Amino acid sequence: MNPKIALFGAGGKMGVRLSMNLLNSRFRVAHVEPGAAGQQRLRDELGLSVVSTEEALQDVDVVILAVPDTLIGKISHQIEPQLKPGTMVMVLDAAAPFAGHLPQRADLTYFVAHPCHPPIYNNETSEAARKDYFGGGFAKQSITSALMQGPESAFDLGEELAKTIYAPILNSYRLTVDQMALLEPGLSETVCATLLDVMREAMDETVRRGVPAECARDFLLGHMNILAAVIFKEIPGAFSDACNKAITFGKPRLMRDDWIKVFEREEIAESIRRIT
Repeated sequence: MNPKIALFGAGGKMGVRLSMNLLNSRFRVAHVEPGAAGQQRLRDELGLSVVSTEEALQDVDVVILAVPDTLIGKISHQIEPQLKPGTMVMVLDAAAPFAGHLPQRADLTYFVAHPCHPPIYNNETSEAARKDYFGGGFAKQSITSALMQGPESAFDLGEELAKTIYAPILNSYRLTVDQMALLEPGLSETVCATLLDVMREAMDETVRRGVPAECARDFLLGHMNILAAVIFKEIPGAFSDACNKAITFGKPRLMRDDWIKVFEREEIAESIRRIT
């Protein structure tokens, strides 16, 4: 029999994405959504109805918690008494599992799956795919997965489900929960999102100093494109001596000497504590 999935938060933004990708899969899905707006969204966009928590958890094989990080601990502890041994609980971010918010129960399988999102450099040809910046719709994206606890045999089911909910897939990477936490919040949010926000502030400052706004945007995004292509070896190339000197003198002006410590485990743990 095809595995039964209980999808919690099915009517949220992420939940609807997952619900859509699960529609034509081999999985039998029970949709759980307490909010009236989310229930209406499921009906209007996908023609789906919701069921009660009790009905969803009856003979369930996998529970997907497509809910905010701050609710993972609360909901997982609420439903844990109703889960039979061997049930897989899948969460979509490493934060709550890393922080220890899942119930201490050895006979449950815990699986974490998170998307990489479509890469900037890709071979998408359709307009819909080129504008699918989030992924899970038209553009191919890679995914990361971790079997936090449970039998090794459970990984294949977790990865299959991850590939289904995040399709279409480019690459699938198996990591540990700690490695996933290094990637997010460490690499993607603490470093990447912060520096991108700084670049936006820098662009706005050039506008404040008299550069036309459209020109500043075109100039920055264009340079981000070619500079990143060289730095990440998308193309062969090297920076000019002037650019290398600007980096050499600019980095200590912009970055603390010990910035790399954001990847220390205690720093990652504190970052996760703030968001969970």
